[in-house]
Amino acid sequence: MPTPGPRNLITDIAGLRVGNAEDHAIKTGTTVLTADAPFTASVHVMGGAPGTKETDLLAPDKTVQEVDALVLSGGSAFGLDACSGVMDGLRAMGRGFAVGPMRVPIVPGAIIFDLINGGTKDWTENPYRALGRAALESAARDFAIGTAGAGTGALSAMQKGGLGSSSLVLEDGTTVGALVVVNSLGSVTTAGDRHFWAAPFEIGAEFGGAGPDPTGGHTGPDPSRKSQAMHLHSTEMSHTTIAIVATDAPLTKTQCHRLAVTAHDGMARAIVPAHTPLDGDLVFGVATGQGDPVSLPQFTQIAAAASVCLARAIARGVFAATPAAGDLLATYGQMNRP
Repeated sequence: MPTPGPRNLITDIAGLRVGNAEDHAIKTGTTVLTADAPFTASVHVMGGAPGTKETDLLAPDKTVQEVDALVLSGGSAFGLDACSGVMDGLRAMGRGFAVGPMRVPIVPGAIIFDLINGGTKDWTENPYRALGRAALESAARDFAIGTAGAGTGALSAMQKGGLGSSSLVLEDGTTVGALVVVNSLGSVTTAGDRHFWAAPFEIGAEFGGAGPDPTGGHTGPDPSRKSQAMHLHSTEMSHTTIAIVATDAPLTKTQCHRLAVTAHDGMARAIVPAHTPLDGDLVFGVATGQGDPVSLPQFTQIAAAASVCLARAIARGVFAATPAAGDLLATYGQMNRP
């Protein structure tokens, strides 16, 4: 039976590193996934309001096959500048796609809307370029989840959101992992705020062990506390869950795209509703392995594991969130104190 890796993080995949940088006064931050060498990546968008950079080149038919880093950031459109800071850092390392004598770091990214979350937003200079570079420079195999990096200012429908991660090691030794920023329109918990929609996929007590909701007939959450706290109408596009799923198997770019497509199932299992016109929900699919592409039966197992990892990572990110002054919403832990 598949089990989590030693860290239960996406960095259980050899060669991957994750860095976080945050500003707790602004209530925002940036998270960067990078690796020891360029890696294959694609993306699939299912939300109606995405905010992205360089995602067109991740389509299977585009020329560039590998990227140097992926960026998940707060800040809405301002946050896309975090990619520039990561590019600066990678260029200083001599990394990038060779074009004659030049090297151009390939750094796609995606953002969440966290501009109305109780933080101070009176900056005079966009802070995200510096946050991006700081996140890259802090990249390591161990990193914080919850109120960290791009999850610092995230809010789900009913409680504080956060940065989540998880992993699985399959029976053949292949490792699969997920990294996610939960800032959703939908709720990650059923009515009553105790039971996670993702509970059937929990391993051990990785997000509290409350188990599935023993009641039935759930069709959706109560009215969103997030929208009420932000004083927004439902038409405001202020939500998004952005994620990365990865494996050490040697997937093609086309398979990475299908990996991202399948992983959206995990998002829908953990957030209700998901993929709405008001969310920018997207998933990057990543592979670090080299060699002949995996067989279809192997790929099917990897993709199924990725969707489970993403569901677990979403719940873990919300479960790990910590309170801070000025928060608009309580954390899951505050709501479920013994």
